[in-house]
Amino acid sequence: MDDKHMQIGEVAARTGLSPRTIRHYEETGLVIPSARSQGGFRLYTETDVARLMAVRRMKPLGFTLDEMRGLLDATDRLDAAEPVDGIEREALLERVRAYEQTTARKIEELRLQLARAEDFAATLRARLGRAPGEDTSTRAPAAHA
Repeated sequence: MDDKHMQIGEVAARTGLSPRTIRHYEETGLVIPSARSQGGFRLYTETDVARLMAVRRMKPLGFTLDEMRGLLDATDRLDAAEPVDGIEREALLERVRAYEQTTARKIEELRLQLARAEDFAATLRARLGRAPGEDTSTRAPAAHA
């Protein structure tokens, strides 16, 4: 990856995270800036941005900081320049597989919640449509992502 360094403001803009959140992730050990400027400013690389994006994707799925740290540790060790032996590699891959399975389960739970929310919104729209004097023809239906 590119070894160009970015300051926290650029990283925040690229990741959609606030500088405060990025500093919090540093304090918890999830993402450590790759360098510091002579003035002491945090400097990040593309690898750091990729880590932050992984954390950003895990957060809405309800992963804890320890779980995030565990996955990042496993992927760091799998991606390390020094190869891991076969037994350790298989254990790390199994750990990543477990995260993938947990993620798939959490996605299904979110889909169910979304379906229930959409059903509820449709119920409310129908109820409004039956209200005397209510014109729902100008009301936009809920957006689907």
